[in-house]
Amino acid sequence: MEYRIAVIPGDGIGPEIVTEAKKVLDRVGQVFGHTFHYTEVDMGGVSIDKYGVPLTKEALETAKNSDSVLLGAVGGHVGNSRWYDVAPELRPEAGLLAIRKGLNLFANIRPACLYDGLEDACPLKREIIGDGFDMVIVRELTGGLYFGERHTEEVNGVMQATDTLVYNETEIRRVAVKAFETAMKRKKKVTSVDKANVLDSSRLWRKVVAEVAADYPEVALENMLVDNCAMQLVMDPGQFDVILTENMFGDILSDEASMITGSIGMLSSASLNEGKFGLYEPSHGSAPDIAGKGIANPIATILSAAMMLRFSFDLDKEAEAVENAVKKVLAGGYRTADIMAEGMKQTGTKEMGDLICSQIA
Repeated sequence: MEYRIAVIPGDGIGPEIVTEAKKVLDRVGQVFGHTFHYTEVDMGGVSIDKYGVPLTKEALETAKNSDSVLLGAVGGHVGNSRWYDVAPELRPEAGLLAIRKGLNLFANIRPACLYDGLEDACPLKREIIGDGFDMVIVRELTGGLYFGERHTEEVNGVMQATDTLVYNETEIRRVAVKAFETAMKRKKKVTSVDKANVLDSSRLWRKVVAEVAADYPEVALENMLVDNCAMQLVMDPGQFDVILTENMFGDILSDEASMITGSIGMLSSASLNEGKFGLYEPSHGSAPDIAGKGIANPIATILSAAMMLRFSFDLDKEAEAVENAVKKVLAGGYRTADIMAEGMKQTGTKEMGDLICSQIA
């Protein structure tokens, strides 16, 4: 089979980690008889430097005409970069919002599990970790505060900023369905996270999620306030299976979940539309402080490529081969700097990619 992938290396460590993910995909193609065609696309700071905007119409069209998108990372040092001395809609991260909206990627899927051997990298106590944890965060991606009307104005001589949080029942329902469908393939539990004790949008969220839950009687539904969820993630992460939540809450909670896996460099993600199309990226940022040093952890990007194989291309066997290769390399004691522990073998970005490729057979 042949597949067309739009590749967005982006900024900072983006090009380095994307190179390793492509290397792994090519190894999968070699072993399983597939061909992956890559078209490189500019987005983020590199696009600002070339075209003055974080995402051009041409780049978006290239992405639309592909079978999926593989993204590295975008952005730089906020407050210490020429990319941020401009209006918000012209900053690197605005490209992310634009491509999500332009491709109708409304559901963000972020697995968070603790791999065997990374217990020492996890900041939680061993008695809290227990037998480990394995959860998926399903985050609504194209609504809420990030896409609501916003403006800044002077009121009675005082500057005032307004951001609007809007959700309609259609937006809530479609991402809830994704969460319950995901739970059906796992441990059949959904924890819906909101702030229904304060926000009208959360009360609507809770009502619609309950309606969707009625169609999935095998799945247990639990409602949890976002502040409590933030606490529970560090008190008892093993209780969670699928966490469903809105855009901003999901942004924050998934970063928290990433750190208890040992490193944000381990957290993959998929952003999906109604069909098979998706954008796949690590959950971490561009890490400009380590760019070019060859020490970045490529595993999150490689695991994101595995998610692409599974969700967009229906290549479950191939995706499992990549995931198992990662487990084998970690079991062999190889670590990048962010997950390094005493007695382990430290390796760089390229070497980690090579090691994972060597285990795909």
